[in-house]
Amino acid sequence: ADTLLLAKAPSRLLASGCGDLVAKITAVKDWELGRDENNEYFGSYAANLAYMSAKIILDESPKLHDNNSFGIRTIVEALISAGVASCIAGSSRPCSGAEHLFSHAVEYIVGDNCGLHGERVGLGTLMMAKLHGLDWEIIAETLENVGAPTKAKQIKLNEHHIVNSLLIAQSLRPDRYTILTKVKLDKRSALDLAKSVNVL
Repeated sequence: ADTLLLAKAPSRLLASGCGDLVAKITAVKDWELGRDENNEYFGSYAANLAYMSAKIILDESPKLHDNNSFGIRTIVEALISAGVASCIAGSSRPCSGAEHLFSHAVEYIVGDNCGLHGERVGLGTLMMAKLHGLDWEIIAETLENVGAPTKAKQIKLNEHHIVNSLLIAQSLRPDRYTILTKVKLDKRSALDLAKSVNVL
């Protein structure tokens, strides 16, 4: 990749890429759920590769800012690795779970002007990590380190957008088993979830 060219890109775009990468943490957990509770194929190699793509962002997030060459190369390599993981799996399963369904739901409800893909996915990852019992705070810290949003209002989303997106997310792809298949949210629990991770 031409890191000199990418260094000229708006830092918001690179931060959004990091939001999409941390999502692999919850996507892999959803894939494990699909294996354990829905008898799905699960590829350990693809899952580990996708997880590694997210882990490098968590580990190096303090250095992934200001469009420096190390940060750009790290983000690009992680994105390429995540893409390879999907190729190996033969689907987007290792890279896309409930956090992506949430992002698509926001786009469906709000339309334009709902933030970048990776920004929405990052918010979704915080909430899905909480549902999975993962350390969502380290994910929030990572997003903050790279300049990605951790709150709905940062991308002009409100309580209505977040709650209703959580409620319809799984219906957008009912065949993909995720934490939202297992945990049935209603308006109150969806609102509580968003507030518990400071998205609202």
